[in-house]
Amino acid sequence: MSKNTSTASKSQNTQNISDATTDAEKTWDDILDVVKSTPTMVFSVIGDSDSFVPRPWPKTVFQTALIEAAKSGGETWILYRGNKQGVSKVVTDAYKHYGNMEFKTEHKDIGHQDRHIKLVSIVGKETIQLSAEERKKAYIHKAIHGKGDGSKFLISFESFVSEQEVSFFSQKMESKMPIPIAIILCEGDIDDIAHVNEALQRKLPVIVMKGSGKAADLVSAYLENPNDLRKKASVLFGIRFDGEQYTELIQHMQSIKEKSDLVGVFDLHNNDPLMLSNVVGEAVVSCWSIEKLLPDPEVKPVKNKKEKPGTVSTGKEKTTDNQTIKDISLAWNFLRKNSISPTEQTIYELLEGFKKDIRPYVLNPKFSAPTSLPLYFFFGYQLFQESESLERCGPILLLEALKANRCDYVRVLLDQGVSFDMNYLPELYAQTVSCEGCEFKKHDCLHMQWILKQINEKHAERLCHVYICVNDNSNATEKHPDCKDGHKMTINFYKSVAQAARLLCCEILRYQGKNDDIEDDDTDERISDLLLWTIFANRKKLAEIFWLKSKNHLLTGLICAAILQKLSKKADNVKEQILSNELENHSKLFEQRCISIMDIMFEEDTRNAIDLMDDEATIWGIHSSPLTFAYENFMYDVVAHTCSQKNMNKQWYNTLAPDLKPFMMSAISKPKLFFTAPLTKYVFNYMMFFTMLVMYSAFVLTSISTKYYVLDIARVFEYYVYFWGAGDFIEELISCFGCLETRGRSHRNWWSRMKRYLYDFWNLVDLLSYALLIAALFVRHFYIDETFTIARRMFALSLLVMYLRFLEVFLIHRKMGPTLIMIKEMLKDLLGFLILAVFVVLGVGIYYHANIWPDHQTIWNGDWTNWRIWTIIYYPYWQLYAELNLESLDGSDQSDCTNITSIWEADPSINRCPQEDWTVQAVAAIYLLFSNLLLVNLVIAMFSYTFERVQENSEKLWRFERYTVINDYDWRIPSPINLIFLPYRFIVRPGICCLKDDNDSRYHLLKEYRQNFQEVTALKILDKL
Repeated sequence: MSKNTSTASKSQNTQNISDATTDAEKTWDDILDVVKSTPTMVFSVIGDSDSFVPRPWPKTVFQTALIEAAKSGGETWILYRGNKQGVSKVVTDAYKHYGNMEFKTEHKDIGHQDRHIKLVSIVGKETIQLSAEERKKAYIHKAIHGKGDGSKFLISFESFVSEQEVSFFSQKMESKMPIPIAIILCEGDIDDIAHVNEALQRKLPVIVMKGSGKAADLVSAYLENPNDLRKKASVLFGIRFDGEQYTELIQHMQSIKEKSDLVGVFDLHNNDPLMLSNVVGEAVVSCWSIEKLLPDPEVKPVKNKKEKPGTVSTGKEKTTDNQTIKDISLAWNFLRKNSISPTEQTIYELLEGFKKDIRPYVLNPKFSAPTSLPLYFFFGYQLFQESESLERCGPILLLEALKANRCDYVRVLLDQGVSFDMNYLPELYAQTVSCEGCEFKKHDCLHMQWILKQINEKHAERLCHVYICVNDNSNATEKHPDCKDGHKMTINFYKSVAQAARLLCCEILRYQGKNDDIEDDDTDERISDLLLWTIFANRKKLAEIFWLKSKNHLLTGLICAAILQKLSKKADNVKEQILSNELENHSKLFEQRCISIMDIMFEEDTRNAIDLMDDEATIWGIHSSPLTFAYENFMYDVVAHTCSQKNMNKQWYNTLAPDLKPFMMSAISKPKLFFTAPLTKYVFNYMMFFTMLVMYSAFVLTSISTKYYVLDIARVFEYYVYFWGAGDFIEELISCFGCLETRGRSHRNWWSRMKRYLYDFWNLVDLLSYALLIAALFVRHFYIDETFTIARRMFALSLLVMYLRFLEVFLIHRKMGPTLIMIKEMLKDLLGFLILAVFVVLGVGIYYHANIWPDHQTIWNGDWTNWRIWTIIYYPYWQLYAELNLESLDGSDQSDCTNITSIWEADPSINRCPQEDWTVQAVAAIYLLFSNLLLVNLVIAMFSYTFERVQENSEKLWRFERYTVINDYDWRIPSPINLIFLPYRFIVRPGICCLKDDNDSRYHLLKEYRQNFQEVTALKILDKL
């Protein structure tokens, strides 16, 4: 009887297993028919239960973590029980939010190719009843299964899914791996603990959501400290245990503890939501790696025998005769399992198919590890390493890692010697920088492509051209602008794209780019072009990697910072504040790296650190030196750095002793260096300037009219001023356009040079003084009257501006220099205040005039000096300075005026008598209160803020202005002596005789040493050694 009972029991178990397998297979087929794709990742969320302990938990963190991990997984299924409340409702809300944010107003059902996350309801006693609208959208699939117990079916289905296989490179390829699946325990009861135990017995990884309460917290606490099980269980579940229940719980927990290698814990309170991808990947890979070390479960799921072409494999196994493979990695074992002979050619073809397949990416993974989702990076790298085909096949994986922003794999592949195939550069730009389907000038697109098109549409179009990978089976082709008629677009246009990127770089910074040919096998150029891509794509970590791999780190970093700063301003102009802030922060990061390099280099090798600031190089067509580039792009911190200042001192004293006494003594010992030093020329220039001011003052005070002009000394004074002005004006033109500059000057276009020149306040004062002097000269000699009144006024005004110009001599002084900078900055504040004050003064003045002198018809009659507009402005303007003029405003002053209309209309020089109006005094009282207490104190507050701001950065600003003077007098010759040397200076260009000879062996070796010095220092500051 016992034997018959045992036989019947085994027969019943076998029948149950067969029914469960058949039911799971039918459910699998049902889901595949609806979602239309095999998953590359499956999450099964369990934990629906009745709660007897009211404990809130961070549901939003769980929702964010679940969706972000699902995005990382590629084609992801989320299985859940579909209940109306509890964890199922949390999952449903998360999925709805995902659809709303991802697709906005577009309708895309669960089978749409763009909906990469599929939510599938498997079981549940009280399943969600979809509304008519939800059924129409069909974004949640409700799977139908047999009549068996829901929990038992779910574990059977999870096990069945884990036995299915999917292409881990491409859905169209035969290389397969088991479908990664992870059971996520959130909340839950004792039944869910039993489910977790059963899953672990079947070698399925489990992720426990610590902090969600109940079963999840009990499991995580038991794994940390098994001794508190009784206390934790009673507190978390809030139920009364009987002996059998507690014994069963202990058995489950002990079994879970034994399989803790397959359990990952995610802390909802302390972990970042983006870390769930790492936890899941580690658990899945750990499960696969130690699968053979774990005991087999009593029940083995049977694989699906129904084969779907291109999705599920047959499971047949063959061996390979390739003896070069080590046969130890997961990737290799999966290939063997699918009868793939991994020769190098096979692997290459496999990777080509991988590249052509379209897959979703999480572009900014905050946390990434080798096993982070998606897992095809992990398997691809294993496959290349074991087959020793990394050099040939690695570029394809590197391309995908760049597009997916997987910095860990990019860094490792580069360290392994993998070179990026530049033929993929157009594809890289098209899929990361360009806007797919963006219609420029038709819609308000504010992406990077649109911003680049605002800079130069032609180059941006070539850079961001929509790229389609053309393969043998593709009928979809797209013509490239440079492609010949009748040819499909291929990947041979990388030179055109690289050149467009460099020209855009030059256009952004307003430099005259050099059209150098791009060499095919130049590793440095390849790294440089990829670095420029990271700048346009704003990939911070990748930019750091390629910057470390580049040459001339200091100049390259400064150029990157300048480009990002310009792009940030462009984004801010179109009110794209988030992108603008990201670009600005990226720019500051590069500038800070450069400053750190300068700090360390100055400490370790001061002399070469100083000389490095003048080392010229060409980066992306921009030829410059670090110090010059930093100055031209207003990088105050770089220019004010000790390295830069030491370099300035070297230029200022012309390599002589940087102290006044020994410097003066060198006039005898080293006269050539002394007299060509910028300091000597600076002092001599202002001595000549002061001499001119004395002569100009004597001329203006005594000799403007013809009566005194007959004196010969007056002619000498006047013509000396003219000659000095001509010579100084020529020097300013040279300064503006830079035609005679030396020492690492950048090749900027003339418009950029002129804007940079006009940005300087003192240059504007210079131009104003020249304009007034020329105007005075023409008035004196071509508009002759008896008194020369107009000429005298023009000369006097010109002289006044000349005296203001002379203040620039104190700019080089350490104490007085910051004071002049404060005056300059306060003038900007004053200008803004005057713009506001003009409208207030005009409004009040018109009210005064309209009521004191009503119906005045002769506003613009007579000479311009008698226009009534001056009277309108007169009273409110002087009231700003407490000149009240109340006797005129109240109408009591009737002296020197007339009330006869015909008289004041006929002669505007005769004043009209004011009329009494009490409202004028009332308005005057309000205006005085507003102007004297508000406007005047406002400008005082603005001055105080400017003073504090300048005082705080006074040293930095003064050093920047100091470089302006030093750089100017490096080539400048004092006027009017420069007129003598002018022909020689233009005939013998400084570029021919004054620059260092790059062929000099010692100079070349030192320059190469400084490049290596930069590289070592850059690695040190970023802790990459």
